Amino acid sequence: MKTNKKNIITGIVILIAGMLLGWLFFGGNGNEANENDEHQHSASEQDQVWTCSMHPQIRQPDPGDCPICGMDLIPLSVEENSLDADMFKLSENAMKLANISTMTVGTGEASKELRLNGKVEVDERSSYTQATHIPGRIEQLNVNFTGEKVSRGQSLAIVYSPALVTAQEELLQAQDIRESQPELFAAAKQKLRNWKISDSQIERMLSRGEPIERFPITADVSGVVTELMAEQGDYLERGMPVYKIANLDKLWILFDLYETDLNWVKEGSKIEYTVQSIPGKTFEGKIDFIDPLLNNNTRVATARIEVSNKDAKLKPGMFVSGIVKNDLAGAKAKEMVIPKSAVLWTGERSVVYIKEDAETGAGFKLREITLGPALGDSYVVQDGLKEGEEIVVNGTFTVDAAAQLQGKTSMMNPKTEEPNADAMMMKMDIPQTYQAQFTPVLAEYFKLKDALVASDAEKAKAEAYKMLELLNKTKTAKLEGMIKSHLSKVKDMLQAISEINKIENQRDHFIILSENMVALASNMNFEGNPVYVQFCPMANNNKGANWISLSSDVRNPYYGDAMLTCGEIKDTLK
Repeated sequence: MKTNKKNIITGIVILIAGMLLGWLFFGGNGNEANENDEHQHSASEQDQVWTCSMHPQIRQPDPGDCPICGMDLIPLSVEENSLDADMFKLSENAMKLANISTMTVGTGEASKELRLNGKVEVDERSSYTQATHIPGRIEQLNVNFTGEKVSRGQSLAIVYSPALVTAQEELLQAQDIRESQPELFAAAKQKLRNWKISDSQIERMLSRGEPIERFPITADVSGVVTELMAEQGDYLERGMPVYKIANLDKLWILFDLYETDLNWVKEGSKIEYTVQSIPGKTFEGKIDFIDPLLNNNTRVATARIEVSNKDAKLKPGMFVSGIVKNDLAGAKAKEMVIPKSAVLWTGERSVVYIKEDAETGAGFKLREITLGPALGDSYVVQDGLKEGEEIVVNGTFTVDAAAQLQGKTSMMNPKTEEPNADAMMMKMDIPQTYQAQFTPVLAEYFKLKDALVASDAEKAKAEAYKMLELLNKTKTAKLEGMIKSHLSKVKDMLQAISEINKIENQRDHFIILSENMVALASNMNFEGNPVYVQFCPMANNNKGANWISLSSDVRNPYYGDAMLTCGEIKDTLK
């Protein structure tokens, strides 16, 4: 019996000891774990950042409403929290699907390649118009097609000339009396020489004793016939053209030089060119003349080079393509050059997207840059980028579309600085007497603002008309020019609002009206309650717009119930 009691007591002691040991080993650790969990949870909550889905620039440590539009704030992820407010993230998989590629910006030698098109032409200095020196009818054309080669002195055509027959008869008659009248004989011979009849031909006439009826037209130069200007049977007066003959041993290549390219090509510029009919061969030349006159119709001048054509491979009319290279900055200077595919144009601005590495993808941010000359498929960057930065060069529009969907700064939604009320509050000396007259006008402005808050277009028209009537009754003769300018704009906007039926158009005019009212009110003394200058960043196509109010509570006149509390107080006028 004593043994059993002893065993029971021993078991109880062991059990208690085991429980004590278990509490020592596990109980303390459990509390520690709870403390760690609480610490981690607390730290996580402490690091949490809240933002607005419509205004991502808003970042607050606690949940609540957006101070601009009043929407509920949403939590940012840890990685989004680490990104700039204007930057957005794409995953590696999304970048691959969108075929987005980037490049690291660097500097190097910048040269502009100007591509010119032209044609092979006849050297005008070697082109000759063959004319007849003998009046008469063409009996025969010995050369009757273009492209035929002729040599100097070669007979080109046969002419029958009644006038020449008469002149020969006079010569023969003068020959009979040359002993008594040598002057007459000499004059008859000179008359024939004037028609470019040679002395040998004249002697032949005299030896025959009868006139020669048909005379040849001989070539004055050697070359190729480029144009037939008469036909068999035509009667030609002295000096009329029969052929055009050109020497093709030297030719011109005339390149079209557009007005925008004139600055890049100078006399002496070297040009590399290829001829379509001679594939695989590149020629070099030097521009020796640029036409000083621009064609009024085509806005094109010509740049000319002279080429030798002894081997007759070039033919007039052949098409030629040339490249003029220009070193923009000199041999030692370096320029920053980026591809054209990296640049987005907005009309007034040129922008690129900068890439920065993130933990699970890449962050992108819009950057405005200043471009220099275009270099074919690339641009010189004058300002906005630094060497070593990474930019998007393929898929730029895709990145911009993603930025717009995420509400970030993009090509069509640029980051605009909020209008500074202080900038509009230029110092003006408004007399107290006029301030007293203006007080009823300002009171009517607040009624107009309330009508726009209520989206009541008819009431807005009525209040604008009342305000305009009150303003017209004020005496402005002694006011300075700047004050009158603001008042004039206020009148124009009130006139427009009082005639417009659509609330959207009324609000557009209210933007300009309020800018001028803020400028005037900021130079006045207010007794009693202050006047608040309030601002909506989403009005005026996201450029932002101001208005003035007697209440510190934001009631947006540009959106009404749609975004009634969107805005903030920018200044307080007292």
